[in-house]
Amino acid sequence: MTTSETDETTDDMMQATYCALCEHGYAEVTMQDIADRTDASKSSLHYHYDTKHDLLLAFLDHLYDEFADRFGGGETDEAGEIGETDADPLDRLAGVVDEALDEDDAEDRRDFRTAMLEIKAQAPYDEEFRERLAEFDRHVQESIRGIVSDGVESGIFRDDADPEEVAEFFATVFDGAHTRAISTDEPLSGARRSLAEFVERDLLADGVDREVDFE
Repeated sequence: MTTSETDETTDDMMQATYCALCEHGYAEVTMQDIADRTDASKSSLHYHYDTKHDLLLAFLDHLYDEFADRFGGGETDEAGEIGETDADPLDRLAGVVDEALDEDDAEDRRDFRTAMLEIKAQAPYDEEFRERLAEFDRHVQESIRGIVSDGVESGIFRDDADPEEVAEFFATVFDGAHTRAISTDEPLSGARRSLAEFVERDLLADGVDREVDFE
């Protein structure tokens, strides 16, 4: 099997895992559910992954790679999309918020967030899940730390702003907002507004006249 064929097979399995998780959730999904959504048989799936746990670890790795590609270093281009390294720090921060608090209400996205919440609930008891989820968190915080440091250096953000504390605050809000959205149907827009108010009140340097709108 060539590298491109292997990549195609992996992508097919990861997409099938996504769809099966959306439909069945973490606890109920089976290898057969995933195999049913690919051209591969269940035995072929087991050839690549011994157990459901192994497959879901690979799926988390796959998600992280996509996530890291989108976040980059938390940089955005002129349209506010994550990418360019010389973009305005406030625009870059807005890009991270937009990516982290995507308000797409499509049913499959909500079902997937629910399945991910189930996986997070296993993390206290599963070191491998915990390590993967911690990697997501570290990447988010590293992106925000870089943005805040650049903002302080350029004079957009207060010179006493602590990039470490700001990054931890944003990551905590992101995580809590998603948990509330799944558990209580609380819209993510509230977290976006709270973060915008925080930036205006506690992060922008005195004399910087910028509108902060994360919605």
